[in-house]
Amino acid sequence: MADQVLLYISAAGDLEAEREVLGRVATEVPIDLGWRVVQSPLGNGPVDLLAVAQADVHVLVLGSDIRAPIGLEWLVARQATRPPTAFLKADTLRTPGAQSFVRMVEDVQPWIPYRSTAELQRAVLALLSDHLLDNIVRYVLRPEQVVEIGRWREALGEPAEPVDEATRGAGDSSVLLSRERFTPMGGVLIGKKDS
Repeated sequence: MADQVLLYISAAGDLEAEREVLGRVATEVPIDLGWRVVQSPLGNGPVDLLAVAQADVHVLVLGSDIRAPIGLEWLVARQATRPPTAFLKADTLRTPGAQSFVRMVEDVQPWIPYRSTAELQRAVLALLSDHLLDNIVRYVLRPEQVVEIGRWREALGEPAEPVDEATRGAGDSSVLLSRERFTPMGGVLIGKKDS
């Protein structure tokens, strides 16, 4: 039984809005699961290569330029036989380095184009729901949870509301704990008591 879903997001700092939206995407999932969201480091931060190699879902997003460590993350994921789902920002001028990376990735897997952060968010939510539905036993999902995810997945095909890009703070790695599945060791959960 897995108590946590590991989502790895490979995206450079020039995709600030995308990093923010994808950093919060796990909070949209309608069932109670623990999530660990790890993002490409900004600047000279260390890359969590173990998280790349063990990611349950890995999303690579490319905009106008390829920046370190995105290429390394893509290679490590492929070597671990866990290739990321690759999203390419449409209608964007790319540097020669980014153009070369696009061709290199295209040689082994397709890119999924997106035009807006709302479109990217919807596609990643669909990817997460498909992952959960493909791993019902692994996550010990109850029948009512499977039905709920199925309904939610169908609704993702409907036009999305614009994403609130003004909210900031999710553009980095995070952990979301499940109140239902997480029992603290030597501590207590802080929050509203159920009446």
